[in-house]
Amino acid sequence: MTIWYTADTHFGHENILSYCSRPFSSVSQMDATLIENMWKVVGPEDHLWILGDFAYGAKAKDPAYLQAIFLQLPGAEKHLIVGNHDLGPTLQLPWASVSHLVELHDGPNTQANTLCHYPMITWNHARKGALQLFGHVHNNWKGSNNSVNVGVDVWDFMPVSFNDIARRAKSLPSNKHWRDVEPRSN
Repeated sequence: MTIWYTADTHFGHENILSYCSRPFSSVSQMDATLIENMWKVVGPEDHLWILGDFAYGAKAKDPAYLQAIFLQLPGAEKHLIVGNHDLGPTLQLPWASVSHLVELHDGPNTQANTLCHYPMITWNHARKGALQLFGHVHNNWKGSNNSVNVGVDVWDFMPVSFNDIARRAKSLPSNKHWRDVEPRSN
C-alpha cells in the first residue's frame, strides 16, 4: 500500500484555468486529465490524500457532479484535508476521513508528518525531521526543505508519493523564517 498526496484539484472550476495558467482547453479536459493521472499511479490498495480544494465554483455546489467525480477517484481510501473552498456538498462525500490537520506516518521518519491545506512555519516534530505537506498556494511557491507544496500545479497535475516529496524537499531552500521560530533546531 502506498500513500499518495495531492492538493488544489479545483474540479469544475472554470477560472482556475486562467488563474493558474493550467494548460487545458476546458474544465472537462482538466477534470478528465486529473482523474486519468491519478489512475496512472494510485493502485487499488493505495490511499489518496487530497489536501484541500477538491472542487470550486458552481459545480462544487452540485452534489450529483461531486459524487460523479468522487466515484472516479482511485484507491482503497480517499481522505480530505479541508481547504478554504471545501464546503457543503464536498464535505458530505463518502471520504474515509475529513480533517483540518492530520499527523500521518509515512516514509522512513519515526515521527508523523503534518498535513494541512495551508503552509505552516512550524509543526509538531519539525525539529526532528517531520515534513509539513500543504497546498493552497498553487504555483506561487513550491515550499522549503521541510514544508512541501503537494498541489497539482507544481507536480504536473499528478499525485505524489512521500519519496517524491522527500526528494523535492532536499532540493528546496530553507524557509527564511525557520530560525525565527525554531532557533534550537538541529
